Amino acid sequence: MDASHWKDFERLFEAPGGPKYCWCMVWRTQGAEARDFSSADRKAAMRARVKDRVPVGILGYLDGKPVAWCSIAPRPTYRKNLGGPTLEGEKPEQVWSLACFFIPRALRGLGMTPRLIAAAVDHARKNGATVVEAYPVDADSPSYRFMGFVPTFTSAGFEEVGRAGSRRHVMRLSLH
Repeated sequence: MDASHWKDFERLFEAPGGPKYCWCMVWRTQGAEARDFSSADRKAAMRARVKDRVPVGILGYLDGKPVAWCSIAPRPTYRKNLGGPTLEGEKPEQVWSLACFFIPRALRGLGMTPRLIAAAVDHARKNGATVVEAYPVDADSPSYRFMGFVPTFTSAGFEEVGRAGSRRHVMRLSLH
């Protein structure tokens, strides 16, 4: 997403049920930015990143309207405790993290997540990624459900390589 899509991003996040409380900054904030950070602060921080051309993610559209979000960006643009280790020979900026999704409730269950994953992988590949890493949970998880579910990533060719915390699986897809 670039600055030309900011209004669409804003419209999606501020719509009823949208994640206007986080602005997809939960895994991005660091240091002082992470403490006492209001919704307005998060929105401003995301807007600054977009303005500065920091990769943040992709939007999905239906009939010309923004209807889905996927956070996909180089792992170093997120907090250090998001995912797995950098493996020998990998350049950190070539490992892209697929951190979360937002699809309005009325559109869930229609197969959008697999399409978002495919689009995110393609976006990462086109921007120099050699690996896409994701952090989904089991379907019965009481939290982190916005990160997706393990079977969806398994179906997309991702392989589990470890755990991040007690609920999140670390799954990777090599783009070689």
